[in-house]
Amino acid sequence: MRNPLRRPGRRLLALLGSTALALAGAIALPGTAQAANVLPNPGFESGSLSPWSCTGNLGSIVSSPVHGGSKALAGAVSSSDNAKCAQTVSVQPNTAYTLKGWVRGSYVYLGVDGGASTWTSSPTAYSQLSVSFTTGASQTSATVYVHGWYAQGTYHADDISLDGPGGGGSDSQAPTAPASLRSTAKTSSSVSLAWNAATDNVGVTAYDIYSGSNQVLSVSGTTATVGGLSSSTAYTFTVKARDAAGNTSPASNSVAVTTDAGTGGGTGFKQAAPYLYLGWGDPPSASSVMSSTGIKWYTMAFMLDQGGCNPAWDSTRPLTGGTDQSVINQIRSAGGDIVPSFGGWQGSKLGANCSSAGALAGALQKVIDAYGLKAIDMDIENTDEFENATVQDRILTALKTVKANNPGLRTIVTFGTTTTGPTYWGNRLIEQARALDAGIDVFTIMPFDFGGGSDMYGNTVNAAEGLKTKLKSTFGWDDATAYAHIGISGMNGLSDQQENTTPAIWTQIRDWSNSHHIARLAFWSVNRDRPCAGGGVVSNCSGINQSNWQFTSITAGFTG
Repeated sequence: MRNPLRRPGRRLLALLGSTALALAGAIALPGTAQAANVLPNPGFESGSLSPWSCTGNLGSIVSSPVHGGSKALAGAVSSSDNAKCAQTVSVQPNTAYTLKGWVRGSYVYLGVDGGASTWTSSPTAYSQLSVSFTTGASQTSATVYVHGWYAQGTYHADDISLDGPGGGGSDSQAPTAPASLRSTAKTSSSVSLAWNAATDNVGVTAYDIYSGSNQVLSVSGTTATVGGLSSSTAYTFTVKARDAAGNTSPASNSVAVTTDAGTGGGTGFKQAAPYLYLGWGDPPSASSVMSSTGIKWYTMAFMLDQGGCNPAWDSTRPLTGGTDQSVINQIRSAGGDIVPSFGGWQGSKLGANCSSAGALAGALQKVIDAYGLKAIDMDIENTDEFENATVQDRILTALKTVKANNPGLRTIVTFGTTTTGPTYWGNRLIEQARALDAGIDVFTIMPFDFGGGSDMYGNTVNAAEGLKTKLKSTFGWDDATAYAHIGISGMNGLSDQQENTTPAIWTQIRDWSNSHHIARLAFWSVNRDRPCAGGGVVSNCSGINQSNWQFTSITAGFTG
């Protein structure tokens, strides 16, 4: 039986009694009259509304917030106009079509004139609407639309698709695949692509660009620039050709591109965020610690399952309206912010208890919406989550979903390690993150409670270097890109296995982290960042001689 106090130090809680694989560039099966998006300018990436038209001239193209690519539609609803934006396309009679679109705002509708429609009440992040319909016996055109509701404020819409065969008579021959897809330029936030033209018996009308399995752009020529990307991040692109009848070619060859580093190197995401836990250990005043140390971020632990895949702090404290929200409000009022940590070593965890990736994504979304989050941390531990292949995949798929639905959200996974790098289960987690195209921003290791002896600096660096090597081999990244996706979450003072990370050692670890431009530095925990030399492993002090909040002050000096 595994020692419940063994790696990582979230074990201290016990001591104190407290999808289907999405293949990047998947090739569409060749055939005739395949279902395809027959709408021109579906993601508004042309930068203009055409061929969409909006009532009252209330539609415009914006660069934020977007769901995919770099553009979206904004409908400036008024008290007398719902800012209805529509376009008319050719369709085939007696044919099934599916209309989908990503929307956000208060009371947003998606539908087809004279036919089916659907709506959503008030999503604060992009939410997908979908409605299916069958054309009439002699119908050859359809007008699809999106609109808001009177006096409910501006809505946004993006990546609208009408899937089915396009109108065009008897043409059922698909174009050939575009050839020689290549990257011609890149920046920290964009990739320029070019390819050789496809051929078609009638004519190619559009090229659809995919990042992994997601369509991100549609253009009429043989070049495109995909914007809105993260720096130092690997992307895989393919292109498909489409004709006027909606026939879609097989995919081109795939091309892998890693965007350039942002300013200072790395992903542009840097987070010094020690853990603060309100459930035990005489929690200190978060704002007072901020004032004393200069720390801006806290990792708030732990978000668990209250039952029925419903998130609650420690499974018992309410998601909103309780002590945790009060503290978060104080942190934000002082100019800081938080990232919630889901999971930990024990308790009823959402990853293990939600029945599916979709249900888990819904639970995560509740927390994201409740606090308007910029990042979330999944602390994956123990046999119920970390050492469970089904749950690992569920968590990664859910993270992929919420990342797609919340542009700009950063996703972090935190897990244990050996002194030389990830365990079997850590390696599997990384490999599945790549296979599922989960887009994880930071892989954070917990380098303690691994029986690594007294050299906590050397063992931490060796573990981080082992993680870097694994990330390079799995994602094809260079050193700088791999480091920029690494996080370290240590344990201040004495660990459960009596490893001792002193303030001097933690300073060394911080300086190494800065010099290698990693993404995240954390420790467990601010509650313990107080002196009690000879005090052992307890909840409200480190067990060693130090000054109050010394580890937090050191961590505040992490800049990446």
